Amino acid sequence: MHRPGLRQPCHGRRDPHATTGPARVYRPRHALLPTAHAPVAPAPTPGAVDPVTAAPPRHRSRREVAELLGFVGLVAYNWWVLVPLAPGLMRSPDELFSDLEVPGQPYASLMEHADLVAGLLIVAAFLVLGSRDVPGGRREWVAMVTFGVGGALGGTFSESCADGISAACRHLEWSLQLPVHHYLHIVAGIVEFAGPTAALVLARRRTRGAPTTEARIYRFLARGACVAYPLLGLAYLTNVWGGVMEGVFFVGFTVVVVTQLVVRAPAPGPVATGTPVRVEVPVS
Repeated sequence: MHRPGLRQPCHGRRDPHATTGPARVYRPRHALLPTAHAPVAPAPTPGAVDPVTAAPPRHRSRREVAELLGFVGLVAYNWWVLVPLAPGLMRSPDELFSDLEVPGQPYASLMEHADLVAGLLIVAAFLVLGSRDVPGGRREWVAMVTFGVGGALGGTFSESCADGISAACRHLEWSLQLPVHHYLHIVAGIVEFAGPTAALVLARRRTRGAPTTEARIYRFLARGACVAYPLLGLAYLTNVWGGVMEGVFFVGFTVVVVTQLVVRAPAPGPVATGTPVRVEVPVS
């Protein structure tokens, strides 16, 4: 039974029958306890990139461009694998592949242009990736760019005669009686071999003891190079099996380029997206 002047307790509202004094508002006991704030978590936004399976758009496009340039460049670089498919093009396994680019040989101009394009595309691929993606790998990057430059120069300057199979050509070569572009081609070939070889040595040191696929590849190539380089020198000095040994090195250089491109390409990683949302959790 209600009595005027007395205040009846209520939960969260004023007593409509109270006539004097301010009304007291009663709240449930648990509502007076403090609340804890959960850590701020990102909320996904419409069209956001998946943070687990995708890299930032800028890095992703850079990786894709570099991979495309490198792939096309390596296809052009390995034109030599088609030579055995053309009967009579290489007359002896002692013949060097550069002998096929001597003016007057079948497809000589096409081979020269393939070397030029390969070198330029490989240089472009490494320039797109940059030199900072691999800690301590800047010198390897310089070596790979040097490799591309050497290949491009080799395609620009051709030999004037086939020194791999012609004794007369070798005599003129050692007597410095050949045109300048012949010797520029030789220098370009030395640069082309020195680039990936230096990158291999540096990469082997950088990855020594690491339990990674990259380290195993470099270890295998380094051991192979210790055997192959003496055989290459012997082939050049004796003019025997020079083309075969060059093919072995071209395969090794291709593996070095692919490995360097793969480890330098930005890998997919977490991407922060969305707007921070604060969530309050009651503490009981």
